[in-house]
Amino acid sequence: MAVSLAVLLLAIVGAISGSGVAFGFAGAVLVAGALAWRFVGRRYGSWGYAEREDDLLVRRGVMFARLSVVPYGRMQFIDVTAGPLERAFGLATVRLHTAAAATDARIPGLAREEAARLRDRLAELGEAQAAGL
Repeated sequence: MAVSLAVLLLAIVGAISGSGVAFGFAGAVLVAGALAWRFVGRRYGSWGYAEREDDLLVRRGVMFARLSVVPYGRMQFIDVTAGPLERAFGLATVRLHTAAAATDARIPGLAREEAARLRDRLAELGEAQAAGL
């Protein structure tokens, strides 16, 4: 994002200086930025989760919607990760691991406190549900 802002600033300075190429470049940068902003917004809005009595629902996907249902008793490991960019914004990702290799249940973009709360809650529910097996 910072790189695109720097490029946009350079394009504006070039446009002010009177270069016709800079006007076209500035327009292209603005259009690309608007498209990227819309894509990121739609992608962010496509993620969601719901805690139910016996399982966790995780939905995602813009073009191809995917709904994962993860029973609490099947959860083996719950991981909270945060890369450098996520840490800079105070965010984290919760990953759910089950015995099934195809399970890709993750919830990105949560506030750190919410991610820790969700991890603790899922671990508690997972232990309670697994105890009945």
